[in-house]
Amino acid sequence: MSHPKHCLVTGGSGSIGSAICITLARAGMDIAFTYNQREEPAKEIADTIETFGRRCLRGRIDGRNRESIEQFCALVEKHFESIDVLINNLGATQVMPFALIEEEDWDEMIEINLKSMFLFTKAVVRGMIRRRKGIIINLGSIAGHRLLEVPVHYATAKAGVTGFTLSLAKELSRYGIRVNEICPGLVEGGVGSNISERQLDQYNQYCSLGRPGKPEEVAELVCFLASARAEYINAQQLVIDGGI
Repeated sequence: MSHPKHCLVTGGSGSIGSAICITLARAGMDIAFTYNQREEPAKEIADTIETFGRRCLRGRIDGRNRESIEQFCALVEKHFESIDVLINNLGATQVMPFALIEEEDWDEMIEINLKSMFLFTKAVVRGMIRRRKGIIINLGSIAGHRLLEVPVHYATAKAGVTGFTLSLAKELSRYGIRVNEICPGLVEGGVGSNISERQLDQYNQYCSLGRPGKPEEVAELVCFLASARAEYINAQQLVIDGGI
């Protein structure tokens, strides 16, 4: 089983992001990842990656700042010689009813969850096109696809990930670049920490497996899509929600 060697994970210090970084490192990849404020967890993740004998780069990056994104991606390309896999995992939510959402709240959710994906992909994709190969995995959410009690601006941004994935997959397929989306349901930690007990009980009631997912379960799906085993999977939305 062969794996692409060099991987960039955005938002790598959160619960899902850290699980992705560690799972891919265990599978034999060198890892670069971004984080924003979680300095100590980022250091611990980097140390763990290196225990697997893999190289690691980490960067404290504002996902809304084009210049810093481009600089970090260029640094990764120089250090690793290529970025074979890009995992657009960076995201955030804001628990707020629609009537109270202000314009700046709306803009922030779109920027963090969707615009950052555009900026990182644009910074990485030229190298993939030049090498005529690459893998892009975008983290969406069932919040963008199902009738759920979730913040409207967050759901809108996550729905946008699907359009971004489909159009990009079509355009980049001529260069041998695969683009897929993973749509997790409720996952322990991360944005799932913001829900109420009532919402958790409701999710468990309608989930056929009766529980939230684990970050490691999402990470294993990412690892599969990043591997040679998934070479015929393109332009798909892979739902991992325990069966809603």
